[in-house]
Amino acid sequence: MNPTNKNESSFIFVSYYYKLVINARVFLYDILLSYFLCYAKIMHFVEAKSILTPRSMNLYRGCSHGCIYCDSRSKCYQFTHDFEDIEVKGNAPQLLEAALRRKRKPCMIGTGSMGDPYIPLEKELGLMRRCLEIIERYGFGVTLQTKSDLILRDLDLLASINRRTKAVVQMTLTTADDELCRLVEPGVCPTSCRFEVLCRCRDLGIPTVVWLSPFLPFINDTMENIDKLVDYCVRAGVHAIICFGIGLTLREGNREYFYAALDRLASEKGGEHGGINFTGMKERYERAYGYKYELASPDSPRLMKHLIQTCRSRKIMFGQTSVFKWIEDFPQEKSSQLELF
Repeated sequence: MNPTNKNESSFIFVSYYYKLVINARVFLYDILLSYFLCYAKIMHFVEAKSILTPRSMNLYRGCSHGCIYCDSRSKCYQFTHDFEDIEVKGNAPQLLEAALRRKRKPCMIGTGSMGDPYIPLEKELGLMRRCLEIIERYGFGVTLQTKSDLILRDLDLLASINRRTKAVVQMTLTTADDELCRLVEPGVCPTSCRFEVLCRCRDLGIPTVVWLSPFLPFINDTMENIDKLVDYCVRAGVHAIICFGIGLTLREGNREYFYAALDRLASEKGGEHGGINFTGMKERYERAYGYKYELASPDSPRLMKHLIQTCRSRKIMFGQTSVFKWIEDFPQEKSSQLELF
């Protein structure tokens, strides 16, 4: 090899090594930045005094799903921290075990009504899984509400609980259009992924309930959307559907966040997203509803009647009172059989 080739080879080796070091530094920086964003900025731990009220719990206060309509942002809930700075009840498993130990009879334990138990932080912290292990150990039932496919991680435990007592997975579906879903619920998996979760629950024998809500006026309050969502439910073998009405609720706190999101969508891509024109959408809401709490779709009566009739023809349980009673009913006969062993 002549000297020129040696110099070229050395230069190539040094260049490659230099790029490798730079890439390693960038990779390390990304890891540290992710760690900072996850643990230093968007969460804080608290020592909670209690966890069950009286049969439901919330492990996290705040959320990172970013749903533009989220009611939990409302000022009436008196958050003393940013909604995205999630409050973590780090001692929740210990409190839950102590509470279940004191209960005379097993019952259904619920979670997810005020905060999704499967936010991204749960992947690292595992509080929900530890709580499920405790619920299984003490022979209780569980029902949880989520929008996240992270629940797939815990289907083994939920299936085990369901064999012993009862486990019910409640999943929220808002729109059958994944593109629209990513706009209104940007920080969580799209509807098609949630459908896959429901199918996995069906295959494991875990009963499911779907919340069809909210239906945003002028956006996803259509017959086509309802039919596609119900079709998802039928194909996934969903036991029941809950729907409080064709519309949504807004109050101080979440109203401002919702309207700011509409303005942002109107300013991006010329306001066109998934066949919906968001230009002037906020102003349309203000003209139609002002500062009302309940924002019913202009087509609410017809759409609600259609939803009820469709559920009836597809043999899906529908109706708040009957569905909630079914969810909360604990199978005492299963529990009694376990006590024999």
